[in-house]
Amino acid sequence: MRPMIRLLIVASTLFLVGNSAWAAPKKKYHFELAAVTAKPEVKPDVAKAATPRVELQVKKAFESHPQLVAKLEGAPPKDQADAYRKFLVKKRLSGAFLVTVEVTEASEEIVPTDKPNTQRLVVRVAVHVLGEAIPGRTMGFTGDGQATIKQEVGKKVRDKDKEFAWDSAAEVAIADAMTTVFKQLAVPPKKQ
Repeated sequence: MRPMIRLLIVASTLFLVGNSAWAAPKKKYHFELAAVTAKPEVKPDVAKAATPRVELQVKKAFESHPQLVAKLEGAPPKDQADAYRKFLVKKRLSGAFLVTVEVTEASEEIVPTDKPNTQRLVVRVAVHVLGEAIPGRTMGFTGDGQATIKQEVGKKVRDKDKEFAWDSAAEVAIADAMTTVFKQLAVPPKKQ
């Protein structure tokens, strides 16, 4: 009888520890996109191609990330700091941030391959994400992300190949930056 009770206790403990319902829920935030810009070091023609792609991927990430609330219905004006903070508490949000994304590196090149009639399209994108707390416009977080996409193409590079490579690079770079951002936001603030 004793081994049976021990087995029951061990099984119950494993169930309770392993049950995800007991895990603390992740904090939720609201991000508003302020701007997507390119650093002056990024070539103007490449920046023109990269910036809208990065902006599209940032918007997708803000709308689909499970820890983000895309729209705040009924929020008071941001210049009414106390009312805005109370609204965030009422909506159970840990914070709201005005986000600026900067394309720090973007390049596209075509590299020959060993295979006949093929070449490789290489697209690199790096971003820096800065979040300022709403209200108050104080520093909230930063995050950096980068991606390199290598895609085999034929002798002629189609527009669809370029679009796919740019979209993929932007998506991975933003995902990388968002991972860093949420790691920073998970750390409790230091008491001063």
